[in-house]
Amino acid sequence: MAGAKVRQDDDKLYIVLISPHGLIRGHNLELGRDADTGGQTKYVLELAQALGRHPRVARVDLMTRLIQDSRVGPDYAVAEESVGENVYIVRLPCGPKRYLRKESLWQYLSHFADNALPHFRKLGMLPHVVHSHYADAGYVATRITRHLGVLHVHTGHSLGRVKKARLLEKGLDEQTIEQRYSIARRIEEEEITLGNAGMVVTSTSQEVTEQYGMYENHHTKQMVVIPPGVDLTRFSVPETWSSFHPPIRNTLHRFLHDPKKPMILALSRADERKNIATLVRAYGEHPRLRELANLVVVAGNRDDIETLDKGAREVLRSLLLMMDRYDLYGHMALPKHHQPDDVPDYYRMVTKKRGVFVNPALTEPFGLTLIEAAACGAPILATHDGGPRDIIGNCKNGKLFDPLDADALGALLEEAVTDRAQWRRWSKNGLKGVREHYTWDGHVATYLKAVDKRLKEMGKRTIVRAMGSRRKVDSSRLPTVDRILLCDIDNTLLGDRTGMCTLLNHLAETRNVGFGVATGRTLKNTVKILKQWGVPLPDFMITSAGSEIHYRHKLVEDETWAKHIDYRWERDELLHALGAVPGLKPQPKDHQNSRKISYYIDVEKAPSGEEIQSLLRSRDLHARVIVSRQQFLDILPIRASKGLALSHLALKWGVPLDRVLVAGDAGNDIEMLQGNQLGVVVANHSPEVAFLRGQERIYFAEEPYAWGILEGINHYHFFGDIQIPDATETDAAEETAPS
Repeated sequence: MAGAKVRQDDDKLYIVLISPHGLIRGHNLELGRDADTGGQTKYVLELAQALGRHPRVARVDLMTRLIQDSRVGPDYAVAEESVGENVYIVRLPCGPKRYLRKESLWQYLSHFADNALPHFRKLGMLPHVVHSHYADAGYVATRITRHLGVLHVHTGHSLGRVKKARLLEKGLDEQTIEQRYSIARRIEEEEITLGNAGMVVTSTSQEVTEQYGMYENHHTKQMVVIPPGVDLTRFSVPETWSSFHPPIRNTLHRFLHDPKKPMILALSRADERKNIATLVRAYGEHPRLRELANLVVVAGNRDDIETLDKGAREVLRSLLLMMDRYDLYGHMALPKHHQPDDVPDYYRMVTKKRGVFVNPALTEPFGLTLIEAAACGAPILATHDGGPRDIIGNCKNGKLFDPLDADALGALLEEAVTDRAQWRRWSKNGLKGVREHYTWDGHVATYLKAVDKRLKEMGKRTIVRAMGSRRKVDSSRLPTVDRILLCDIDNTLLGDRTGMCTLLNHLAETRNVGFGVATGRTLKNTVKILKQWGVPLPDFMITSAGSEIHYRHKLVEDETWAKHIDYRWERDELLHALGAVPGLKPQPKDHQNSRKISYYIDVEKAPSGEEIQSLLRSRDLHARVIVSRQQFLDILPIRASKGLALSHLALKWGVPLDRVLVAGDAGNDIEMLQGNQLGVVVANHSPEVAFLRGQERIYFAEEPYAWGILEGINHYHFFGDIQIPDATETDAAEETAPS
């Protein structure tokens, strides 16, 4: 990337947080319009500001979508907004200018990723970390980090597989779920994100095992449990209670006969999964509770229930009907509006009136409101499913309950507001526990320690290990394989028919080995020669010396790879520059394509490969120059080669490079033979690969053609429990191998 300075070795970090869909603006936080993203929007802004305060961090950019829409206000059309020292909200164009629900954003997200790159060029530096929040951000960050080769950190917040399971339990059919939530696309992109991310931040151990465990690309080693923090400047007890008279006090007094009673508070969006109805039932069917305490339910904002979406409309109607059924007038408050700054005051009102905060959700991945309430001194009662187990376990400031047992909840509420000694103990423990376990400064310290570990691991790799996704694609075995055999065609796979047939028969007996070819031939010539030799189309083909990737099913091209290697490829200018070079003769048109220029080379007359490379650079032309068998010259895009194409494939399909066996014989195979993958050089190799002898993980076979590939398979036990001989053993074996 021209002009950009890679700062990977600097002491201070540049961190980018991605949240495309959220309505995020400075300190005046808006919790978003999408049902399950409000808490995430709040989380990501507070994380950005906390990171910016840490001395190890040089800059934090929170990247979100630029929105020009009068319905949401002008703040979201500001391209860059400072929200702390060295902390910025960076808004990027992405699709239409108007506000869009997150489910409508998918088709535009590739533009968001592309628009991030000019921002880095403008800054003159690349991020060390790109941290995605939610599925759509994962899609964006995967593309950015693949371009830049930097660490991808991901936080899922709300997972598609979990959401789909709950919606099915509610009785929604698959077609409705898909139409409403684009759930299949979301789940697939989550799989890809998990495959690409070097670190996944979770809030609880339950999230790791029970939620991410539902994914094919779940890898425990990626997971780091770091509970989010709470902003103690917003959520705290007042210095003196006598002067505490918040604006919401007058609002609540409109509803309650005796506002001095202890307050039972629930605060969430109006969503059926939040299970507010069970709390109202527990209160309404427990007459003594009405004498002891008031019930306050803050369930979002509304002007007219009829204008809300169907889910919120049904929840609020149900609450109003229950309020009437149990005759809770004067005992229950259901305010229509509240501002973000009112939320801490609600918690403080609970504490001042010696009440309790309740989270009755059917399941709660974490429970941010619980630690916010605790930071304000309010004891808590929470569902026993999910994150609250960890929170109450750490803080010892309340009790868990079965969210479907209204009778038990009623009894627990009575205990909470009548046992004064227990109330004081819970309140004190909560204040202490939040400061010990749930501050943003503590979160960031743990986070940066984990990030540094991953960055150190990345720095030690000669080739980044692949952790890509296993995509579900029709007629492809790649989603199910756990290893890949990749062979050059000419003089490697082909050349001895008996050896080739023996190898193919062995492959046919395996179900877990993906098979691919890598060749300098064009796709058309590759298909033609394989057909002539009777070789079934492999799972994938790297053709034109790495400038094309195609899959067996309908010969579909890998468009991501094609777009990636177009970088600085100037075919016409290259042809012009090479036209006057002596000793070069263009190969036939069927050996060329839009991203590959091929010549026959006369080594007696032509410059060396290094001299040709230097000539192109002197003219500011960027290309990869490959000489093979002292007869062929290939000119490729600078990002294209068999080796890089292999790394891309391994990343995409989730096969680690040390479970990839590569067989080759010539100069254009050198890069794909070197690295963490397992290499085999057949006995009939050309002289330019001889220097690889003795290198770790490269085995020189005694047999030629496909027999040499079979020899390499046996050497590494590749069809069984793969064994990688140590360097000493490999060297000893190779010293006796003929050239």
